[in-house]
Amino acid sequence: MSKDYYDLLGVSKSASADEIKTAFRKKAHEHHPDKGGDAEKFKELNEAYQVLGNAEKRQRYDQFGSAAFSGGAGGAGGWGGQSYGGFQGGGINMDFEDLGDILGGFGDIFGFGGGRQSSKRETRGRDMEMALSLDFMEAAFGLEKEISFSKNITCDRCRGEGAEPGAKIETCSTCRGSGRVTRVQRTILGNIQAQSTCTTCDGEGKIYSQKCNKCHGSGVHHDSVKIKVRIPAGINEGESIRLSGQGEAGEKGAAAGDLYLRIKLQKHKKFVRDSYDVKTEENISIRQAILGDKIDVETIHGVFKLKIPEGTQSGTVFKLKEKGITKLHNRGIGDQYIKIIVKIPSSVNKKQRQLLEELGI
Repeated sequence: MSKDYYDLLGVSKSASADEIKTAFRKKAHEHHPDKGGDAEKFKELNEAYQVLGNAEKRQRYDQFGSAAFSGGAGGAGGWGGQSYGGFQGGGINMDFEDLGDILGGFGDIFGFGGGRQSSKRETRGRDMEMALSLDFMEAAFGLEKEISFSKNITCDRCRGEGAEPGAKIETCSTCRGSGRVTRVQRTILGNIQAQSTCTTCDGEGKIYSQKCNKCHGSGVHHDSVKIKVRIPAGINEGESIRLSGQGEAGEKGAAAGDLYLRIKLQKHKKFVRDSYDVKTEENISIRQAILGDKIDVETIHGVFKLKIPEGTQSGTVFKLKEKGITKLHNRGIGDQYIKIIVKIPSSVNKKQRQLLEELGI
């Protein structure tokens, strides 16, 4: 009798591939034997998904029904017992990525999910992040700065190998140097061949007669380091510098992580930074404001003369072009903006009052 695979999965004949996959996962969770479900029902769901989840097989099914597969998805095209991604199933086949999602931790036991587990030797060192405090001028003009901090570094006694100098190193006889072992597990789905980390050598593929006394076999130890860092001109608050390979060392010779320096700027007593521009304030007298003058203005590039026109009002802002901060990657220079504050005397004498009254001020 022809089986209605669409009905088994609870989808319509016009269902998309994603809808079929979603329906299968939901049904598989519901009927999985480890969760109290029906084993036969679970096998039927798998059979239906192996057909409807494959565009070519789905087309054949729509034309000829389940009879086109000689009794099921596992019987056509030599599927039974064939190896997929390093795993073998006894007559029942499944996309192992889907199986890992469905079985949860059960799938992890057998290494389902495309063999994405990595050996201990491939573990990259941890990335690090540090705050780096710079004063205003250091950030504006850049410099080379020495910093010190603590991290895991490659052991200088064993050079990251993990073995005590002079110790005998042999290839692990259990995994023959691969760091992985293969075993066959009997499951509800049949016999499944899976790989796992070798417990004899802990995935290293080597056995030491004596582990390093300094790092205890890890190949790394914690220590203080000093490095010189080139700070680019124009870097600003909150920006980061990435130093490749300056993070913590990886175990057993694996690549080191990266170091990220997050910039913190100290406030300046005179200058205020606005992106690549600099803002300052200058006080002038009433006389200078009325009659005009030339005043000395301090910039990060030195002292410059600024012309104050006659009748300048308090709060007027002047711009000194390209007297600001160099933009990162040499994309120009910012400007300096000077806000003029007219200083009003807190008191005047009799003569000053008379003169002001005569001037009508």
